[in-house]
Amino acid sequence: MTAQEVAHEQSKMMDIEIRSIDVSGVMEMIALGLKDFRSAPKFGLFFGGVYALGGWLLFLLLLQFNLPYLIYPLAMGFALLGPFIATGLYDVSRKLEDGIPLTWSGVLGSVRGASGRDIGWMALVLAFTFVLWMDIAALLFFGFLGLGGLSNGNLLEQIFTTPSGWLFLLIGNIVGAIIAFAVFSFTAISFPMLYHRDVDFITAMVTSVRVVMKSPVASLFWAACIAILLVISMLSGLLALFIILPLVGHASWHFYRKTVGDYVRS
Repeated sequence: MTAQEVAHEQSKMMDIEIRSIDVSGVMEMIALGLKDFRSAPKFGLFFGGVYALGGWLLFLLLLQFNLPYLIYPLAMGFALLGPFIATGLYDVSRKLEDGIPLTWSGVLGSVRGASGRDIGWMALVLAFTFVLWMDIAALLFFGFLGLGGLSNGNLLEQIFTTPSGWLFLLIGNIVGAIIAFAVFSFTAISFPMLYHRDVDFITAMVTSVRVVMKSPVASLFWAACIAILLVISMLSGLLALFIILPLVGHASWHFYRKTVGDYVRS
């Protein structure tokens, strides 16, 4: 890309209209997401099932390689990959919005088509963040509980009944929350935007951060809603993801549509 093309892309990025949204708007988009899910439940259940299956396989791998201390951070970090898995749900919402008939070939074909855009680069960014979070979690575990934490037969008792275990949970959750909100800031609307528009992933990430900065209270509320739903998913053994992923995915599409307008200048 030439310097002139880069300047043109930066100009386009700054010309994208960013609309503010309040908490009532977030509630409305959640209602619209639920409506989309009820209108096409088979697609939501399919993508939610794929996500849940991926989580179960990762947990089994950790148990197979005797890494139980990473199960909790894995459950938290696994949520980072949700926006990528939900790409098909953005297509379902768009087709419902435009009155286009839904077919498996059409939805899956749109997902394959979107993968050829910068969505793949965004997926790499999320994968790198996920690996980084798992590395940080491992460092925190060994830093607070030591190498002996693995040889202790009762890992849960050591974590929940010792001062070092409590400190590990406190610091780990704080660090995890910071990373999660940072990821939320640059992915809140980036995946739906990359699916919907022919833009590069840097433009999508910066636009997402601008959306969060434009409406910080509503964005924090939406992030908190997602966090609560993810906790419910974990407590259900990921079974709730069959419903929660499509709900969040469809709602994220409407979050994008409510907050990102057209280009101010052509």
